[in-house]
Amino acid sequence: MNHRFLFSAVAACGLAAAAVLPAKAQSYVDQQIDSLTQSHKFINIDRSGIGADNQAYVDSIRQKITMFYYDQFRHFSDPAAPYFLFMSKDANLAMGIGGCVRLRGYFDWGGAIPASGFAPYLIPMTPDPTNMRQLGTTPAGSTLFFRVLGRNKTLGDYQLYIEANFNGYQGRDFHLKKAYAMINDFTIGYANSTFGDPAALPPTVDAQGPNNKISPTSTLIRYMPTIKDHWVVAASIETPSNQLAVDNVQTKKVTNWVPDFAVFGQYQWARGQHVRLAGILRTLSYRNMVAEQNHNIAGWGVELSSVAHPAYPLTTYVTLSYGKGYQSLCGDMMIGAYDLTGDPDQPGMMYAPASFGWCVGVQYNFRPNLFMSVSASQNRYLPSKTVSPDEYKYGLCGDVNIFWNLTPRMQVGAEFDLGMRRNFSGEHRWARRIGAMAQFSF
Repeated sequence: MNHRFLFSAVAACGLAAAAVLPAKAQSYVDQQIDSLTQSHKFINIDRSGIGADNQAYVDSIRQKITMFYYDQFRHFSDPAAPYFLFMSKDANLAMGIGGCVRLRGYFDWGGAIPASGFAPYLIPMTPDPTNMRQLGTTPAGSTLFFRVLGRNKTLGDYQLYIEANFNGYQGRDFHLKKAYAMINDFTIGYANSTFGDPAALPPTVDAQGPNNKISPTSTLIRYMPTIKDHWVVAASIETPSNQLAVDNVQTKKVTNWVPDFAVFGQYQWARGQHVRLAGILRTLSYRNMVAEQNHNIAGWGVELSSVAHPAYPLTTYVTLSYGKGYQSLCGDMMIGAYDLTGDPDQPGMMYAPASFGWCVGVQYNFRPNLFMSVSASQNRYLPSKTVSPDEYKYGLCGDVNIFWNLTPRMQVGAEFDLGMRRNFSGEHRWARRIGAMAQFSF
C-alpha cells in the first residue's frame, strides 16, 4: 500500500465527517459513558442511609461525576472516575480513590524505535543491525488518584484532585502527574495547560499519541467560566518550561522569569462536542556570550481543535497548530530543543523558528463498548535559517486501532502504527509497530 495514500485517505475521511449530530441525540460514545456513571457506588461513612435533605446534594455529585467524563481537559487514556465515593455524615464532602492498572506490549520491525512511545522523531535513519526488531512491554500509565468533591457556604462548590502515574524510570517509578484545586470557575495547581485540547485527540493504544499532540501540564492559575451553556472561555498564568538549543559557549539559557499566558475560546453545542481556538504567549530568554548581553524573544502558538459526533456511531477529531517558539509543548518536537535555535549568520544570536502540526481522526462505534479508530498526523519544522542536512524536517504518524470494553471498567485494545521521519537532506525512513493494551479501572 502506498504510504502517502493511507494518510490522504484518513484526512479525507475526517473532513467528510463535518456534519454534526443534533444536540439532544445520544451518540454511542455517550451511551458508553452512561454505563460508566451507573457503576459508581456511594458509601455513607456513618453507615446510615442518605436522608431526603441530602439527596439533592447526592444527585448533584452524580451530575459532577457525569461531567468528569466530559471534562474540558480529559483525554481518552485518562482513568475513569472512582468506583467508590465516601460521603461525610452531613453530605458536604465526598471522596473517591481510583486509578487504573494498565499494561502495554509492542513489537517493532524493520528498525526499532528506541522508546516505548511511537515517536517518528526517534526513527533511526541508520538502523543498528542488532536492533532491527524489538519486543517490549511496559506498565507505564498505571495510575492512582484521589478526588474530593465538597461544598462550603463561603467557597461554594470545590474539588481537589491528585494523580500520580508509574511513568518514571523504565516506566516503573511513581511520579506526580496532576495536583490541583477547583473552586467554582478557578483552577489552582499542577494541571493541564489551557493551551491544548486533550479531548480533541483521537484514541490510541500507544502512549505517545498523535505526532502533533499538545497536552502539557503546568503549575497554573486559570479562570474558566461557562457563558449561556454554549460558550466557554479561559485564561491562565502558567509556570514556563522551555527547551533552548544553547551550546553554553556562544549562547546560554537565562533563568525563566516571566510566566506563560494562555487563553482559549470554545463553542460547544452538546456534551463532548465543541470547537476551540487556543493561544499561548511565552518569553524565551537567553544570553549572548559573544556580546555579553541578555535577550528576550517572544514565543507564541495557536491551536484550532474540534471533537464532534456527526452520526450516532461516528466521532471526528481535528487539531491544527502553528507558532514560533512553542515546540517544547508540541508532540515530536518536545524531544529536541527547538523553542530557540542558533542563528548561523550571527554568532551568539538565537531566534524562534516556526512549526506546524495537524491531526485528523475518525472513530466508528460498532456498539457503545466496541469501536475502531483511524488517525493521521504530521509535525513540520519550519526554520527560516539554514540547518544541517541531517536535521529533522517533519514526521508523519498513522494509527489504526480497535478497542473493546469487556465491562464498563475493563478495556482491551490493539493497534497498528506507521510512522516516517524525513530530514532536510531528503533522507527518510519508515517505522512500523503493532501494539496491544489491557487496563482495568477502579
